[in-house]
Amino acid sequence: MSAILTEKPKEKESFGKTQRKDLWWFEPLVYAVGFGAFIFYATWAAFQGKHYEYGPYLSPFYSPLIVVDWWKFSPAFLILWIPAGFRMTCYYYRKAYYRSYFMDPPACGVSEGCKKYTGETAFPLIFQNLHRYFLLGASVLLCFLWGDVIKAFNFNGHFGVGVGSLVLLANTFLLTMYSLTCHSFRHLIGGFKDSFKCGYQYNLYEKISCGNKHHMFWAWVSLFMVGFADLYVRLCSMGIWTDVRLI
Repeated sequence: MSAILTEKPKEKESFGKTQRKDLWWFEPLVYAVGFGAFIFYATWAAFQGKHYEYGPYLSPFYSPLIVVDWWKFSPAFLILWIPAGFRMTCYYYRKAYYRSYFMDPPACGVSEGCKKYTGETAFPLIFQNLHRYFLLGASVLLCFLWGDVIKAFNFNGHFGVGVGSLVLLANTFLLTMYSLTCHSFRHLIGGFKDSFKCGYQYNLYEKISCGNKHHMFWAWVSLFMVGFADLYVRLCSMGIWTDVRLI
C-alpha cells in the first residue's frame, strides 16, 4: 500500500514574530507619537473656541469662520470634521495608523496574529471609501484658506507682510500640495480611464502621478504646519508671541 501523506497543519504565528533584524518597530512608533500628538493638540485647540484670530490672521482650524446663535459650541467643530475625515480616510494615513495603533500588520514581514482579514468591505472600515467625497469638501475649504492668505497681507487696508502672513501662506501651500498629490485626485483626473484621447489630460495625469510619489512627505509636513499655524495665531492672540512686521 502506498503511504498517504497528510499536510501538517500550519501553526499560527505569534504576534510580532519575524526574521527581520532591523528596528522595524521604530517607524510605526514614530508615526503613533507624531499623529497622536497632532490629534491631541487639534482636539484641544478646537475645544477652546477662542484665540483663533489676531489682526488679519485666522487660524486654519476655524476657517471658514462660522458664528451662529444656535451653535453653542466652538465654531471649529462646524468645519473641522471635513479635514479630519479627509486625513483619516487618506490612503497613506490608513497605512500609518493601521500599523501604529491597530498593529494590522505592525510592519512588512511581521506577524500580526490576526485570525481573518475582511479589509475595508465591512463595518466600520467600509467608511474609508468616503475619501473621495472628503476630497471635494477639503477642496472647498482650500478656497477659503487661500482667501485667508490674501487677507493676511492686508493690514488696515494697506499691503503688508508679517511673519504670520508667511506662516499662513506656507500652511495653505502645503495643504494644497497634500490635496493635489492625493490618490483620489489622481484617479479623478484620469486614473479611471483605459486610455487617453486628449494629450493635455495625459500630461496632467503624469504630473500628478509624479507628485503622488511624494504624498507621504506632503502629508506629514502639511499636518504639522497646520498645527503650527494655529499655534502661531493663538500665541499672538494671547500676547505670548509678537508678530514681526517685515513690510
